[in-house]
Amino acid sequence: MGKDLKTSDLQAAATLLGVDVPTVMAVAEIESAGAGFLPDGQVKILFEAHIFSRLTLRRYDSGYPEISAKRWDKTLYKGGAREHERLWAAVALNRDAALQSASWGMFQIMGFNYARCGFANVQEFVNAMVRSEGEHLQAFCRFVLSMKLDDELQRRDWAAFAAGYNGPAFAANKYDERLERSYARFNNATVGG
Repeated sequence: MGKDLKTSDLQAAATLLGVDVPTVMAVAEIESAGAGFLPDGQVKILFEAHIFSRLTLRRYDSGYPEISAKRWDKTLYKGGAREHERLWAAVALNRDAALQSASWGMFQIMGFNYARCGFANVQEFVNAMVRSEGEHLQAFCRFVLSMKLDDELQRRDWAAFAAGYNGPAFAANKYDERLERSYARFNNATVGG
């Protein structure tokens, strides 16, 4: 799990959500391979061109198709630090929309969800995401509670959680199945360890 987090942080989050620690760890693993920052120290992000397109009313689609696209297109992803290059290209066009169009940190929460995470604006959310994985964990808890997804996590209803957390296309990526396997691995390690 992330280098900034202590077992006590994970336990506090699990208690707040009414789940066990392996549940929280499973979501972090599937969202970000369990780390909120890249090896170079930048926060993990994934820039979503279709969100930027929607938020800017498709204004940049024709001139900047690599960062503004009408439909979701996995081939636009560059991965790792190169996602920051895409983000900054979008920031140069519309900062607020760009910051809202990326998923951030250990739990890959979209910037447009800043209010659900307890922030007054997207810049405050981004500032927190840049600070620490502890901030990522707190934002995750607030997001889950505001979306009323804690009961799905408590039941380990992975499909219902995935639908609420990642949207209706979760099944195409087998998000629920991956969560279930990750949970089983962490739970077995906890029980056996």
